[in-house]
Amino acid sequence: MSQVSIIVPVLNEQATVQTALSRLCRDFPDCELIVVDGGSTDATVELATPYAPVVHSARGRARQMNEGARHAGGDVLWFVHADTAIAPAALGQIRTCLIDPNVVGGGLTIRFDRRTPGLNYLAWTSNARARRLHHIFGDQAMFVRRTVFDELGGFPDLAIMEDLEMSRRLHRRGRLCLLTATSTASSRRFTEHGTWRMIAFMQYLKLLYFAGVDPETIRTRYAAGPRPARCGRTARDART
Repeated sequence: MSQVSIIVPVLNEQATVQTALSRLCRDFPDCELIVVDGGSTDATVELATPYAPVVHSARGRARQMNEGARHAGGDVLWFVHADTAIAPAALGQIRTCLIDPNVVGGGLTIRFDRRTPGLNYLAWTSNARARRLHHIFGDQAMFVRRTVFDELGGFPDLAIMEDLEMSRRLHRRGRLCLLTATSTASSRRFTEHGTWRMIAFMQYLKLLYFAGVDPETIRTRYAAGPRPARCGRTARDART
């Protein structure tokens, strides 16, 4: 069986890191687990240390994941966000799909920790995009063959959209699988800003990327979030 290394990039995740790491240790005890901290100023490192080695890296998800890969010993690299919950069936499905030498990697079927029409729509379109366009994003827990990862030089050093660009490069090298096992992602940012507003905002950011806008500019725009809406509309979105 393939040796799988789980790499978890973190930055100020004290609210989620213990739950995430304890679940990964419980459900995937035969996997190597590595946490990569990008300079947290809260208790993230202290809370993570009992569960896994903590590697320190320059801030930036691409840099953190590449640093984790550099320390990993597995022949499959599996990148998991701290605010996602991975179905236990995922590991067996990863190993099964990688029996096919044409498969270079893939991701999981995304769903959200809340069920609303907007979030259900986003999950459906995200999974359809992964199947048809082979665009796999970080909250779908991307996994990659180590040999292919190294040949590509790891994740591109982009301020944002590194997962999109990596999946495009992987697809040029071989087949990507979307597994039926689920990655349950946090809806916290959608709750904060309003689901439909965030969906439109994310599509706008992807259009900027495809138009060639500097990723650092896109990252800054993403960090600022969508423009605030009227209070009544925001409250209504939060209730859906």
